[in-house]
Amino acid sequence: MAKKKGNRKRNTAAGKQGAAAVRADAVHSAAAGSEAAERAAAADRTGAAVHSAPAGPEAAGRRAAEEDRVFAERLSRHHDELRWLYMELYGNSDMFAELCDQMKRYYDSRKESLKALDLKREKEGKWYRSRDMVGMMMYIDNFAGNLKGVQEKLPYLEKCNVNYIHLMPFLDSPKGRSDGGYAVADFRKVKPELGTMDDLAELADKCHEKGISLCMDFVMNHTSEDHEWAVKARQGDGEYMSRYFFYADPSIPAEYEKTVPQVFPTTAPGNFTWLPEIGHYVMTTFYPYQWDLNYRNPRVFNEMMYNFLYLANQGMDIIRIDAVPYIWKELGTNCRNLQQVHTIVRMMRMIGEIVCPGIVLLGEVVMEPEKVAPYFGTVEKPECHMLYNVTTMATTWNTVATRDVRLLRKQMDIVCSLPKEYTFLNYLRCHDDIGWGLDYATLSEWGMKEVPHKKYLNDYFLGRTEGSVSRGELYNEDPVTGDARFCATTASMCGIESAGFEQDEEKMECAVVKDIMLHAYMFTQSGIPMLYSGDEIGQVNDYTYKDDPDKAPDSRYIHRGKFCWDVAENIEKEGSVQEKIFHALTRLEEIRRNHA
Repeated sequence: MAKKKGNRKRNTAAGKQGAAAVRADAVHSAAAGSEAAERAAAADRTGAAVHSAPAGPEAAGRRAAEEDRVFAERLSRHHDELRWLYMELYGNSDMFAELCDQMKRYYDSRKESLKALDLKREKEGKWYRSRDMVGMMMYIDNFAGNLKGVQEKLPYLEKCNVNYIHLMPFLDSPKGRSDGGYAVADFRKVKPELGTMDDLAELADKCHEKGISLCMDFVMNHTSEDHEWAVKARQGDGEYMSRYFFYADPSIPAEYEKTVPQVFPTTAPGNFTWLPEIGHYVMTTFYPYQWDLNYRNPRVFNEMMYNFLYLANQGMDIIRIDAVPYIWKELGTNCRNLQQVHTIVRMMRMIGEIVCPGIVLLGEVVMEPEKVAPYFGTVEKPECHMLYNVTTMATTWNTVATRDVRLLRKQMDIVCSLPKEYTFLNYLRCHDDIGWGLDYATLSEWGMKEVPHKKYLNDYFLGRTEGSVSRGELYNEDPVTGDARFCATTASMCGIESAGFEQDEEKMECAVVKDIMLHAYMFTQSGIPMLYSGDEIGQVNDYTYKDDPDKAPDSRYIHRGKFCWDVAENIEKEGSVQEKIFHALTRLEEIRRNHA
């Protein structure tokens, strides 16, 4: 059950604190009450530093009055519903009043240029649905070293026709226990090796000047065990223990384990970790160093919303909410997709529309489209602006391996039957593995059972099947069930790596055509096409991750290699693999822009 074993001797004092900790209506300490004030002061300092040069007192007064009017109008539009949902979830009017006060403070500290962009986007409506929108996701260090390096490389991204950059996790996280940056130790600090918050804000300004939007990950479900809350909780501070799920009684974690699936059954089994130093279990759905936040506690919700607004005020345009379905926990359920999750996302949407309406919420919901759809909300009560089209991605690769288009045709029929207002983000590969989440009920009707079919797909893309030209590695393989996920770049899955190794020109031509064909299919889909950095030059797997002891256990780093700038120089070399792919994508982007 527990991910770490240790001395199970209970600490009586800590046990009493833990009992109080799990109560949603726990009385918060004076320190917690002052936390929002400290955050607000920081926001005020940020705002003072970035506002435009002062005008005359009369003009400044008129501007302030107009800004107050705009905020009041937005708050009035959402106040009643926001309060109703908040009180339904928390029943704490004081905390709601604090939230409203903090929203005003973050609005006041928002840069004038961002407020102007908010007004422009409010007027345009659904600006992110523009048919010329093309995204690219990248790791800052792999692409350009640091944030300043990304700024220097903006001309290259413009050449790629990219106007939506997703910067993979860059907030401070502990080396060796970061889960690729998804174990955040400080939501208001950039990893020192990547730069500073000032560098981030400057990059956002430069991007906006060029009409480029910036996206970042916001990890709401958990924090790193090195986060200040977790550090204090580990010391037995009941106030901070209440922000996580702590239990001295092992029977409660045992009850959760009966109904909650394991995310990583081989590398991180169980959903709880034993902490012998305080005699408690803590909920850790993902890895032992990622502690699940307790959103039953209104302090957690408020503080995370303040973090959200702080990051929005750095100039972010798109906030990717990580692991959305996991946010709310309920004993006796699978702790996935509970109704309270939708309440939280709906409140977050309204908070954004009040303070920073130019912001778009992208939800990471890894399910088939018809089950993902509820996370869009309704026309009257919208939640996420955009969601990932995960199943179409996996089904596309299934079609490559089986040469059977039936499942893909059915998948696209489902997608096309959904309301046109729904915006999906379409992609071939990303930073994560491929989990083969297919429609196995339908496949079973066609004689393909889930376990052997997954094995076939993995064998095919590993290059073990006759006729396969793909190369890659498995991730999180379970020797008991035989289940595993797959990792590789688009180019390596299409055969560019193997053809290059064999120096077979005919195979290389076929691989390049396959790569371009799959991208063409992606560009025809409704929604936003998202490239993974390196796809535009046919970058293959990078096996050097095995030389890094911090990365070696995680095969996902095979497709998280450094961007090959020397290879990218070949995009102008006629007849090269890079030239063929790069210019084909340019042509596809042009067709989409002019004819979509």
